[in-house]
Amino acid sequence: MQSVLLRSLRSVREKLLSDGSRRSKERPDEEEEEEEEGRALLDHLPVDMQFLIMTYLPPEDLCRLGGCSRFWRSMVQEPLLWRFFFMRDVNSWTSVDRLSMPKEEFLSAAAPDAPELQKLDFMAEYLRCSPACRCRYQQPRPALEAVAFFLQNLVSGSEPRFAMFGPGLEQLDDSLMTTMMHSPHILPVAGIPQRQIGGIGSGISFLYNNQHKFNIITLYSTYSSERERARLEQQSVRSKLFVLQGETESGPVYSVAPQVQEACQAVNGFIFVSNAQTDKGRIEEAGQVRAVLQPVWGPASRPLLVLSCVSRDGVERTPSVTVAHQLQLHLLANPWMVQDVVSESLAGLLDGIGWLLKQSGLRL
Repeated sequence: MQSVLLRSLRSVREKLLSDGSRRSKERPDEEEEEEEEGRALLDHLPVDMQFLIMTYLPPEDLCRLGGCSRFWRSMVQEPLLWRFFFMRDVNSWTSVDRLSMPKEEFLSAAAPDAPELQKLDFMAEYLRCSPACRCRYQQPRPALEAVAFFLQNLVSGSEPRFAMFGPGLEQLDDSLMTTMMHSPHILPVAGIPQRQIGGIGSGISFLYNNQHKFNIITLYSTYSSERERARLEQQSVRSKLFVLQGETESGPVYSVAPQVQEACQAVNGFIFVSNAQTDKGRIEEAGQVRAVLQPVWGPASRPLLVLSCVSRDGVERTPSVTVAHQLQLHLLANPWMVQDVVSESLAGLLDGIGWLLKQSGLRL
């Protein structure tokens, strides 16, 4: 792929330099000298060196480079260049959401010289999907939806509540919830409310940025002894949170178990913790996510935050874009986001929590 890209860049460069040489011959000597003095030395570097320089630039600086001259505008806008960047970087992006999920045709591994690639704007797709550029393209929350969330929080008279569940809570060597409870420098614990929701505990309240209070109700799949045995044996456990109703072409169909139905109705959103250290597919997990987001339990405006967790830094992880695809999140009507998180250090957690609170109507 890189050889095809370099060949294309050489073709662009030769055409531009040839056009520039022809134009210079049509001008007086003084104008030609001024043109030569103003031309950047970068223009005359070998294409391999120019390409190497561009690979070190973040996308926003690469776009600025394209604004320097006609030469660099043409080089930077080369479609194969942005396909190279897209395929190189997409698996290293630490988050993806409903608005920035790459389209399927861009993720397909077609040959770099395939005719259909000429119709795909990889530059626009990269700038739309890349976390570094996403804030520039983020659409504002619909006014009516934001007002509805504000009134909902006002009526509840308490901090927003979120139900957290998923295999990443139970299968990793480092417990995400335990680390959260013992990291006051990241998320101070604000208390344990004295209430129950349908027999389920009140959860734990935290402070985001030391001022925004929110509550997390943790829903475990089964008893602690069963979870620990399954973790040590690296086996999955049958979740008591869901009831299997049948199978379809897209996977198993679950319903929410009676003991957690009231909790699903009472919360403002959901946090699903996925184990990013495994890549065995997430068909069952996708069915369970769909179960809690059924309209019978609440409006489709409630957000879903997926924490794609590994135990510690340096552990190989499934890319966030792959996790989103495996969970079939693009089929959901709810706002959603997948955020890479490290359980040991909580790296990435605040980014996900900040998004979740904003989606729940809080001004941060």
